[in-house]
Amino acid sequence: MVGIHHVQLSCPAGSEDLLRHFYGVVCGMPEIPKPAALAARGGVWFAIGEDELHCGVETAFAPALKAHPCLAVDDIDSLAAAIAGAGGDVRWNTDIPGVRRFHTDDPVGNRVEFQLVGRNKIDFIV
Repeated sequence: MVGIHHVQLSCPAGSEDLLRHFYGVVCGMPEIPKPAALAARGGVWFAIGEDELHCGVETAFAPALKAHPCLAVDDIDSLAAAIAGAGGDVRWNTDIPGVRRFHTDDPVGNRVEFQLVGRNKIDFIV
């Protein structure tokens, strides 16, 4: 194995614009066009560096409250401010020494973690 290509989160039908705003506008992830054969199913895909986040429509949708993707970011403070400014709940977590991270919920209730990577990773002042 060489890595992860994508992570998929479930979403309810009709939530694509909410997800586009949160992941695309607030979090700054570019949207990836879905292949034509899959586009009719609904949902929306985003790029995370070389990897992808897929939000796929699930008929009996229930948000992931414990399971979650952890997305690596290089400017965690700006992202936390953007999410809070958009009305999101930013829950900082200090359980792992030396790791700056927070959890939030996307607009459909899925838990998402963001973790700082890069040269400022050791700076753990929240």
